[in-house]
Amino acid sequence: MNAIELSLFASRIEAVCEEMGASLQRSAFSPNIKDRLDFSCAVFDPHGALCAQAAHIPVHLGSMAYAMAGIVEQVEWAAGDMVILNDPFLGGTHLPDVTLIAPLFIGGRLVGFVANRAHHADIGAATPGSMPVSRSLEEEGLVIPPSYLVRRGRLDDAFLASITGATRNPFEARGDFTAQISANRRGLARLEALVEGLGAAAYLAALAELDAYAERLARSALSGIPAGCYRFRDVMDDDGHGVEAIPVVVAVTVDEAGVRVDFAGTAPQVPGNINCPLSVAAAGVYYVFRCLMPSHTPAAAGAFRPIEVVAPPGSLLNARRPAAVAAGNVETSSRVVDVVLGALAEAIPGRIPAASHGGMNNLAMGARGERAWDYYETMGGGMGAGRDGGGLSAVQTHMTNTLNTPIEVLEMRYPLRVKRYAVRRGSGGGGRRPGGDGLVREFQFLEPATVTLLTERRIQSPWGLAGGGDGAPGRNLLNGDPLEPKVTLKVRSGDTLTVETPGGGGWGEALAAKQEPH
Repeated sequence: MNAIELSLFASRIEAVCEEMGASLQRSAFSPNIKDRLDFSCAVFDPHGALCAQAAHIPVHLGSMAYAMAGIVEQVEWAAGDMVILNDPFLGGTHLPDVTLIAPLFIGGRLVGFVANRAHHADIGAATPGSMPVSRSLEEEGLVIPPSYLVRRGRLDDAFLASITGATRNPFEARGDFTAQISANRRGLARLEALVEGLGAAAYLAALAELDAYAERLARSALSGIPAGCYRFRDVMDDDGHGVEAIPVVVAVTVDEAGVRVDFAGTAPQVPGNINCPLSVAAAGVYYVFRCLMPSHTPAAAGAFRPIEVVAPPGSLLNARRPAAVAAGNVETSSRVVDVVLGALAEAIPGRIPAASHGGMNNLAMGARGERAWDYYETMGGGMGAGRDGGGLSAVQTHMTNTLNTPIEVLEMRYPLRVKRYAVRRGSGGGGRRPGGDGLVREFQFLEPATVTLLTERRIQSPWGLAGGGDGAPGRNLLNGDPLEPKVTLKVRSGDTLTVETPGGGGWGEALAAKQEPH
């Protein structure tokens, strides 16, 4: 293939992922998938290596890129199969993220896979929203190891019913799973058309060329980082079970062979749920280095080949079963980004921004009984500033790019009223380039409910760079009284929950104001 043909091929295979995502969004039942867009779609080669992805959720896609090969090896695939999983220690992230994988066979030959991962607001945990302040994986809901949901074209309806039966709204859950199945079927149809148009041999050869091109671009980008070993240390606020100031430590070593990212010195796994499997830590690392690559770098496995990720077994970033991991995927992954950026700020200071708000500000809530409901959302905050510009305000950053749930949808579907939704003015760090401001989201409950908050940067501030100021830490309040960063509580009708998210760090020392002559 010449350069133009390779570019067109890359766009065509990426379009398969985009169309899968459009199908999933439009056919899903829950606001979590339909409105917040908490899902991701990708295409893999016959060995489970990433070929293409849509611009969906970085923590989903990076972890799939890391773990997919292992999943592919342990399953006996046949045409018409679809495998479902959410086990974080067997290729998942956390239990609400459920993955469906489908192989494509052409002429009896396995030529690749399509996959999608979507966040389900209820996966059977004891607390509404299935994001509890847990101490073990089993507390977090239904654990699904890689299993056939569809075998040789036949849906295992009893198995699907057992999964949806673990939720409080089986009808909505079935609708979302059906949407995921449909998205994979759409992806298979589009990928089959692409492969048959080229021929299977030519298609696989094009994938190899795309992979090699991605690796060349990656190595070229990494060559711009001076050789050396760069270190950084940050801390997590707490684990929700009494352990505080939990260190995350990294050493980034750059040499001619590539980059080695070693998390030796990071805390051992903790009782609470901020632990994560190594695949989630790898997703954070991949994201940082992908940001340093040219925008046209294909989302292929070759882009990550020069990057090695190491974390001690049994540590916060390479937890062992049955560690609780619900918040590791959403909060600890964000701290991985912060420490890798912090290390690289020593090597390439002009290219690295200050810390952003540092988490996803997770809110899960709902009720049981006659009018059962489950709701989950993440909230944005302040973006860290950089040399070339200030941080954006009230946005999702780094490991997620989901949307907020529109107020109209929220109030129509749930017994909630949004009293305030605003930018948290003055929360960004000062400096030559100020950090972005966080946001304020205030909910009034119209019926009793159970609420869980899994939040970070409520104690430790997002750091500034090059003399810039730190962003303001966030705050969670119930009827004006402060709450812990990670907490489950009962609320009454009329209660008001306020979430104030952190601001981003500033960059550079503020320029002195000019003195007017007397």
